[in-house]
Amino acid sequence: MPTATHSAASASEPVLEASQPVIEWWMQHWMDAATPMARMQLAWMETVSDAMHHEAEFLMACASSSERMAKCFMEQESLKNPAMLGECYNDMVKEVANAHLSRMGKVAELSSEFRQKLWEEI
Repeated sequence: MPTATHSAASASEPVLEASQPVIEWWMQHWMDAATPMARMQLAWMETVSDAMHHEAEFLMACASSSERMAKCFMEQESLKNPAMLGECYNDMVKEVANAHLSRMGKVAELSSEFRQKLWEEI
């Protein structure tokens, strides 16, 4: 019985060796078809990653300005002086507005960069 299994295995080896170039050719062309889709997905994922990075930067700016505003509320001098409190609030609003404008500018660039990456892949 072991000789029959051994002879069947040795008989299939020449077939495998003979078909190896065809299998390699087929795998190459199959991967060529899949590669552009993978690159397009990578471009999309990079764009999403950039958008998330810009959102994180905006949230960091919001957090730092909120922290400064909280410090203004904790200081007795600023609580007694409405002008000082108003100045603190205006500074916070300006910082958040500038961060938002920066974020919107970066997001607007993402759209054109994403379209350019897709066009390069197509």
